[in-house]
Amino acid sequence: MTVDVSKTDGPADTPPAGPEAIKAIPVRHPGRYVSAAIALALLGAIVYAFAQAKKINWGAVPDYFFDDRIIEGVLNTLLLTVVSMVIGIVGGILLAVMRLSKNPVTSSVAWFYIWFFRGTPVLVQLFVWFNLGLVFEYINLGPIYKDYWSSFMTPLLTALLGLGLNEAAYMAEICRAGLLSVDEGQTEASHALGMSHAKTLRRIVIPQAMRVIVPPTGNEVINMLKTTSLVSTVQYVDLLKAAQDIGQGAGSIVEMLFLAAAWYLILTSVFSVGQYYLERYYAKGSTRSLPPTPIQRFKAAVLPARRPKGVAA
Repeated sequence: MTVDVSKTDGPADTPPAGPEAIKAIPVRHPGRYVSAAIALALLGAIVYAFAQAKKINWGAVPDYFFDDRIIEGVLNTLLLTVVSMVIGIVGGILLAVMRLSKNPVTSSVAWFYIWFFRGTPVLVQLFVWFNLGLVFEYINLGPIYKDYWSSFMTPLLTALLGLGLNEAAYMAEICRAGLLSVDEGQTEASHALGMSHAKTLRRIVIPQAMRVIVPPTGNEVINMLKTTSLVSTVQYVDLLKAAQDIGQGAGSIVEMLFLAAAWYLILTSVFSVGQYYLERYYAKGSTRSLPPTPIQRFKAAVLPARRPKGVAA
């Protein structure tokens, strides 16, 4: 009789040892430190050169930073930005729907509008609106309103029409791209359920298209904020116009330009934060996890990470 040696009694098998811990060694990137040092050195040299400029009176900047005329110019700039963007967004949505219409006349009118306003500079359009009284001497709306064109076309109205109608042409292409990004099957399904075309746009298409529309629209808002500086050419008192007037009176023209630039940077930073949170809101449902907010990023970078209980440091 044969005996199976492998099954004979013997010492108990010792359990297999667990996998050894991986010792991760971070990869060194000396080039990053070198490039960061060079960038900081260049930045320091530029700041030092501006600080040592003896021909610039830097004390004039804080003196006039909160001047009543500057604050009024800031408020006028914000008003012009918001109202012009409202005109642009409403007009852009209307033009985008017209471009996508199966009616050849409607789509052709929208195409011509976009072609004209995107093909001519904003400054030229402002001058055309301001001097349109050479063509139309009077504006006659019957019993409602009648006056000279020069009295009707105020600097504010000129700025709103010039900026708002121009922005509508760009917003039309942004909105059209957003509407085309929604699958046609959803539109067909909503029509099969008996929903009208307007209701389909309002409840099905536009909410999904907003994820594509919001990011470039935020960029357009910031661009509009800076483009409002052109309205000083039609005598509207915005931030740049107020700064120029103060600079000419105080003999600090360059200093007031730096002041205006600082205000523009503050306003664009505020709008950028608002754009970030708006994009984060419309990202719900399209990504597994929402991107962290600036406060969450700050806490993750500065505050120490909390370790679970029982884990050694």
